[in-house]
Amino acid sequence: MTRFPALVFSTFVALTVSQSALAQDAPKPRCVILLHGLARTDASMLVMEHALEAAGYKTVNQDYPSRAAPVALLADPALRSAREACAPDSTPDVVTHSMGAILLRSFAADHPELTWGRVVMLGPPNHGSEIIDRFGEYAAFQAANGPAGLQLGTEGLPGTLPPVPFETGVIAGSQSLNPVLSAVVEGVDDGKVSIDSTGVEGMTAHLTLPVTHTFMMQNPRVIVQTRAFLDSGAFEPDLSMAEALRRLWRVGVD
Repeated sequence: MTRFPALVFSTFVALTVSQSALAQDAPKPRCVILLHGLARTDASMLVMEHALEAAGYKTVNQDYPSRAAPVALLADPALRSAREACAPDSTPDVVTHSMGAILLRSFAADHPELTWGRVVMLGPPNHGSEIIDRFGEYAAFQAANGPAGLQLGTEGLPGTLPPVPFETGVIAGSQSLNPVLSAVVEGVDDGKVSIDSTGVEGMTAHLTLPVTHTFMMQNPRVIVQTRAFLDSGAFEPDLSMAEALRRLWRVGVD
C-alpha cells in the first residue's frame, strides 16, 4: 500500500480530528507554510494540511500560479503572503512539493535576512530533471509547464542556488506511474525526479520511500515522516505503513 486516495484519506483525517487535542492553555502553535508543485494547486496539499492541523500546527496552504511566470516572480509574492499569514515576526516551518522547494530556495537566497524553522522537501528537483532537458524545446511542453517549469532542467536554476540555509529534510520517491518519463530520467526515480536529484547541499536528512511524485504528499508514511521531521528534526527510517496509520488515527482520538 503505497498510495491512499486523497479524498478518502482527507475525509478520514477531518472526521477524526478532536478539538480536545488543542487545549486552551497550549502554547502558540508553530506555523507551517505549504507550497505545492508545478501545474498543481493548493488542493494537492489539502491532505497534508488537515493532518498537520490535527497534530496542532497552524498551516498556511499557499496557492500560486505555477505556470504564469519564472520562479523568482512566483516566489516573492507567494512567500511574502505566506509569511505574513503566519505572522511577520514568526519563524515558519515549510513543507514543499516538487517545484515548491525551488521557490523556497530562490526566495531564501534573495532574502538572507529572513529566518526559517524546519523545512521538509517532497520530491524536490534540487538538481533539475532530465525531463525538462528532453522535452523543453517543444511548444506543447512549454505551454503545459510555463516559464518556471522550463527553469528546472539539469543545467537550470536549481544548480545556481546556494546550499539551503535552514534545517532541511528531504523525502524522495522510488516508484513511478509513467514508465515513458522514467526512461528519460537517470537512475531510480519517482516518475519525474531521480532520487539523486532530490539531495541538496546543507540538508540535515534524506529519506527514500516507495511513493510516486504525483501522490507522495498524500501518502500516510510521507505525512507522518514529515511531521516527525517538523517535530524533532529527524526522520524515522523504519516507520511502517501500519504504524503511520496508527499514529494518524491516534491524533484524532487523543
